[in-house]
Amino acid sequence: MSKYNVTVGMEVHVELKTESKMFSSAPNHLGMEDRPNTSIDPVTTAQPGSLPVPNKQAIKFVQKAGLALNCEIARISKFDRKNYFYPDLPKGYQISQFDMPLCGLGKITIGDREVGITRIHMEEDTGKSTHPSGAGYTLVDLNRAGVPLMELVTEPDIKTGSEARIFCQKIQQVFRYLDIADADMERGQMRCEVNVSLYKDGEDKLSGQKVEIKNLNSFKVVEKSIDYEIIRQTKALDAGDLIAQETRGWDDIKGKTVSQRKKENANDYRYFPEPDIPPMIFTEEYIEELRRTLPELPYQKEERFKDEYKLSDGNCAVITGDKDTANFFENVVSELMDKSKSGEMKSDVQKAIKLAANYLVGELQGIMSKENQKITDIKISAENFAELMGIVADGTINSSAAQTVLNEMYFGDDDDPSHIIEAKNLAQVSDSGELEKNVDDVLTANQSSIDDYKAGKENAIKYLMGQVMKETGGKANPQMVMEILKEKLK
Repeated sequence: MSKYNVTVGMEVHVELKTESKMFSSAPNHLGMEDRPNTSIDPVTTAQPGSLPVPNKQAIKFVQKAGLALNCEIARISKFDRKNYFYPDLPKGYQISQFDMPLCGLGKITIGDREVGITRIHMEEDTGKSTHPSGAGYTLVDLNRAGVPLMELVTEPDIKTGSEARIFCQKIQQVFRYLDIADADMERGQMRCEVNVSLYKDGEDKLSGQKVEIKNLNSFKVVEKSIDYEIIRQTKALDAGDLIAQETRGWDDIKGKTVSQRKKENANDYRYFPEPDIPPMIFTEEYIEELRRTLPELPYQKEERFKDEYKLSDGNCAVITGDKDTANFFENVVSELMDKSKSGEMKSDVQKAIKLAANYLVGELQGIMSKENQKITDIKISAENFAELMGIVADGTINSSAAQTVLNEMYFGDDDDPSHIIEAKNLAQVSDSGELEKNVDDVLTANQSSIDDYKAGKENAIKYLMGQVMKETGGKANPQMVMEILKEKLK
């Protein structure tokens, strides 16, 4: 057991999917990285005399995020200048927020603990520098400069790498449900930084020297970098070394953090109020109207699915983890309920709903994962998926045939399960007279297995069952076969 306690705080930057940039009318759209320096204007490139105009949509997006994460929404807020020099920051400063952010204290639940949110504020993104290997020069693309960038800062409440990963996944889900950001880490639309420090029992939790790890671009890397840094700092402290206050990066090839530079303090940025943008004032009526526009959020939907559809925790987490998947499932449930009311489906609707959840999370998600597709990419409709689930629930086909039908629906030309079952002759044999004849044929040919079963070897009946399924080409109703076998083997 470690003699040190761990304190982790996070800073998460998310690009908002507004129509235009944060302080100008230059377009903000996917694909800008494909054609450098095409989505720019005088404000983006800091031409003399150009003035910033705040993006109202971006401000609303940040406030909606704050409401969804239980944050205090500021009634008065302002923008500030954050001064530092990068080649891809044309003005020589960034318009950000310092002491009066749009959103204050909030929280989100991770497992059985709450992670506090210190603030969510609004700023503009920088451009992108590229350093061609061996070229001796740097290329600057300003397409990303000025893109609305939301920054979320947590309290130092996170204890492990896995908690940090789950936190990032949870807030990504919230942003996607709100439809304010795609937050795709691989595309740089969501970028994470973590601050890690260690302290001993009895010491203040913030007494350890903080180390920042920047530009983490996947959930897995967030977890791995924190776990590595905890081990690195533990070894250093055990050896009597001091932990330097620095910025580190993650080397994915070596699987370790590496030192980059001495860490700046806030006063190094020389913050002061942005003189070209007046303070913003928000009324109670405005905030309440914004609150009414919030959709059902992932954690709310997860609780409702558990209560309303009686799904397992695991299935709920997967289905509600993606808004489109959750919508697909709800459409499937609606179709199943209609089929039950009309009498088209004989089985209990709750049984069919659980079956649909299992197939969606298991078989269908498995195929989509292999094909690197999302639920919105596939041609299977909720109506046809529900029809297949009703057919399986009613026992018209068995699970093996259902796999065949699902694959044909996914990859084939016809996604109507009834057509596929008829074309491939997959309907389950449930005629007791026909099945009894199949069982008699198998028993006649397998006397040794009968003797084994009667001698107490339970597995023998499974072998006989397999022979009957083979005899019927896999179409026999397995429950009926088992009942007939047990009756005949008494």
